Amino acid sequence: MRWDHLAENPAAAGDTALFGADAVTTRTFDTPEFRGITFHEVRARSILNRVPGASRMPFEWTVNPYRGCTHACVYCFARKTHSYLDLDTGLGFDSQIVVKINAPELLRRQLASRTWEGAHIAMGTNVDCYQRAEGRYRLMPGILTALRDHANPFSILTKGTLILRDLELLRQAAEVTEVGISVSVGFTDQELWRTVEPGTPSPERRLDVVRTLTDHGIGCSVLMAPVIPFLGDRPEQLRATVRAIAAAGASSVTPLVLHLRPGAREWYMQWLGRHRPGLVGRYERMYAGGAYAPTWYQRRITRQVHELAAEYGIGPARRGASRRIPADEKSAHPGAQATQLTLL
Repeated sequence: MRWDHLAENPAAAGDTALFGADAVTTRTFDTPEFRGITFHEVRARSILNRVPGASRMPFEWTVNPYRGCTHACVYCFARKTHSYLDLDTGLGFDSQIVVKINAPELLRRQLASRTWEGAHIAMGTNVDCYQRAEGRYRLMPGILTALRDHANPFSILTKGTLILRDLELLRQAAEVTEVGISVSVGFTDQELWRTVEPGTPSPERRLDVVRTLTDHGIGCSVLMAPVIPFLGDRPEQLRATVRAIAAAGASSVTPLVLHLRPGAREWYMQWLGRHRPGLVGRYERMYAGGAYAPTWYQRRITRQVHELAAEYGIGPARRGASRRIPADEKSAHPGAQATQLTLL
């Protein structure tokens, strides 16, 4: 495992390391929830990450308190980041979790810097900040408190129901700054969920998060991602998912077709070969041009989802900066929802 000279973006790392080998403590916990998982506790040197200029993201800064993710989604684009640590991008990504234990205090210090200008901060853009590890390490309350105290705009994308633990902090933050919350629900098919997202809460529980946030005056959109070709894209599947999203009270829905970047592609194709070998050839042809499905296919899915959304009374997330969500506004469209559109 390689810790020295690690940077968030290795291509531009230079000699600036996020943390050193002398700052790492490795732990395991013999509880059912964490059995088989190893946690590497580190003291990060920086927690605000600048998005590379060539990125397609419409935000410039992120905060990622964890690396690796016990959600174990077979398609997760972030698997490649584990290779920067010489860690396995398959099972290692699911079970070797890096925890930046000083993230809250470090963020508070960086937000207070004279050079910080209060830019929007996106969370959940690499791995889920409300994965199971958060139940033990409780980093997000401190992070949200720092953002609230500095009235710094932010957005969160999550599959985790643990976000409801921090409901009051989210309400307080929404009273003083721009807050965007988006929950990822690509499908409601139970069999598909159990096989491709084995460590996540069920789609129904995630939609309960949408419902609860909305009921408490915090607008919540749904990133319908990923729409999985040949497994989750039948018209009746799309309809069932959009109908459930509308019933949960989502302020908007934005579809995103599965994309397979290096690291994720290899792991997903291995999974496909085991579970649906008859689809391997179709996937090889569909993704022969790179990480993304053909434009015609993406447009077809987007059109179908938007038509269904209009039928059920919800719309697509809009692009642009996040806007303030008053605590009593239940129908607001939270900002920066489209900021996640290439992440899953």
